Amino acid sequence: MTAMAFDWQTIDPEWSWSEYAPRGEAPWNAERASHLLRRAGFAAGPDTVRRAAELSPKEVIDGLFADPPDDEPFERESRDLSGAVLATGDAKNLAPWWFHRMLHSPQPLREKATLFWHGHFATSADKVNDGQLMFEQNALLREHALGDFTAMVQGISRDPAMLIYLDSATNRKSHPNENYAREVMELFCLGEGNYTEQDVRQVARCFTGWEVRRKKFRFNAYQFDSGEKTILGETAAFTGEDAVRRILEEPASPRFIARKLVRFFVRDEPDAPDTLLEPLAEQLRNDNMRVGGALRRIFASRLFFSAHAAAQKVRSPVELLVGLLRALDGSANVRVLADASDQLGQAVFRPPSVKGWDGGRAWINSATLLGRANSVRRLLNDENTRFGRGGLVELARRFDQSEPSRFVRWLATLLLAVPLPSDVERQLVRLAERGEQETNFREVLYSMATLPEFQLA
Repeated sequence: MTAMAFDWQTIDPEWSWSEYAPRGEAPWNAERASHLLRRAGFAAGPDTVRRAAELSPKEVIDGLFADPPDDEPFERESRDLSGAVLATGDAKNLAPWWFHRMLHSPQPLREKATLFWHGHFATSADKVNDGQLMFEQNALLREHALGDFTAMVQGISRDPAMLIYLDSATNRKSHPNENYAREVMELFCLGEGNYTEQDVRQVARCFTGWEVRRKKFRFNAYQFDSGEKTILGETAAFTGEDAVRRILEEPASPRFIARKLVRFFVRDEPDAPDTLLEPLAEQLRNDNMRVGGALRRIFASRLFFSAHAAAQKVRSPVELLVGLLRALDGSANVRVLADASDQLGQAVFRPPSVKGWDGGRAWINSATLLGRANSVRRLLNDENTRFGRGGLVELARRFDQSEPSRFVRWLATLLLAVPLPSDVERQLVRLAERGEQETNFREVLYSMATLPEFQLA
């Protein structure tokens, strides 16, 4: 599965979203299973990849969407950790908590989708300055991450953290605040060019009386403008909930969400044209804006498993750090992970603006490449970083991959979305052969994780 240049206009939409069927030139194997688990999560360890390759693609995808039991041990542990974090009153402690979830959750797709929506509905703790409210928003995004987009937008519209972030905690009918009205159309639901300034003013009237009091949403009927409003060509005595429903009825809405899903889960650039997106947009419309069906279609598609998607995404700092560890059954000090991601430009719970992170090639330049190398070095040197039950040598022996040449090839299959160049492979084998084995293997891992090839997912 190698990357290749292409023009979206040459790609047939019907072919793109038809179901991938394993065949001679495109078999279902560990390579494609790793690709799926990397994109629909952060990466997967050797056992998980092996088991996935033994199942059908549909069975693996079904497993990614499966709901955990109510008494899932991980969820109990996460609740205990969140309680301790919130007791500190410091929003900065939320980032390590979320890294713990991304690193260890048995539902990696839900965490990956929560990260996607966090960038979509970007809200920063720097301004909100309340860990409890940021935690509650994160829980809202996770709850609806694979489900009802309409319910998610309705929830975000009355989310205290979002209202505070967009200066809408007090919205009076005498002076309607237009911030949320603009962003709910431009950034959250429709995209630029699909609404007018008059629509912004009218939608702002719908959200009058929506307030935050004592950290809770409150509707103040005395401050609500109950008059008629005209939104996107339709006139009625719209409420805030009505405004959200009207916005999501626009044909541009499912296309807008489909485009963002493709950019996040399939390839960074260029943006997919409407003709390619229409089958996904139609799926969203038919599913009443529930995103699970569209995501299933993406993950099961011929396009997703083709060279047009493989290695066509730059790993974000979160994907880089969490993916490196999950691919090797790793664990680490989550505060080290959160700090490293922050230094690399992706501070979770603190996106740079309401537009979130640019992503894609914006993650990569000479300075960030050096920063990524330094972050990987600090992570591997930290005494709390483990692989499997201990070290890399022990993990490799468990899978009968401790001979230097076998180890290098095995590591490459777990970490890389593209083939390891043969000259680099020879250099890494020589590195693995000299000196103390655990030290050498970690040096090989460091070298591989700083290759240009590892920056692609």
